[in-house]
Amino acid sequence: QLPVPARPGRALVAFAAGDGLAELFESAGATVVRSPIGRRPSTAEMLQAIRQCGVTEVVLLPNDRDGIPVAEAAAAEARSHGLRVAVIPTTVQVQGLAAAAVHEPGRAFDTDVVAMTTAAGHTRHGGVTIAAREAMTSAGVCQPGDILGVVEGDFAIIGSDLAGVAVDVVRRMLAVGGELVTLVTGQDADGTIAETVGDMVHAEHPGVDTVVYAGGQARYPLLIGVE
Repeated sequence: QLPVPARPGRALVAFAAGDGLAELFESAGATVVRSPIGRRPSTAEMLQAIRQCGVTEVVLLPNDRDGIPVAEAAAAEARSHGLRVAVIPTTVQVQGLAAAAVHEPGRAFDTDVVAMTTAAGHTRHGGVTIAAREAMTSAGVCQPGDILGVVEGDFAIIGSDLAGVAVDVVRRMLAVGGELVTLVTGQDADGTIAETVGDMVHAEHPGVDTVVYAGGQARYPLLIGVE
């Protein structure tokens, strides 16, 4: 059962892949559910998060492609109990950060949802991870330990140097434009990866701003967003 809260108001629920990301979402006013990359929250967990907010309007940021239909199912169940719930289709953490940054609980519900959806949709995403096993990717066959560069969900680059692959990913993403590069470092990031990428952006795209956050996520030493 999901009782209808008596308290009017709006809450933002974000699913965060690391401690640093959780703090970022909390600073934007979100209620955070810890959700490591590769682990999709259940409908029950999402409903519990909605219930804990205790308000009549809730916006969900699943921040995971596979989590979106789960969030939609939870939202449908909550609506059947009289709540107003929207799901912003954020497929990755950096889209969630962009959406949370424009969240304003004081404006009309639909206006807030449109603004967050637009911000998320305008954020292209990439990342850098390390291959755990041999596999065929869009860039060819990778071996365990290879550095994989991800662009818009596809493994686009295979390399041996973490910072070098990160630079290549951002360079490809900026080839079609951008004004802001967001770098979110993970548990396995060394101290130079974000600095190296930032230096490249400054040298090759002097009009583009760069922001760096310590996200603390596993599996991906770097998550990248371009707006």
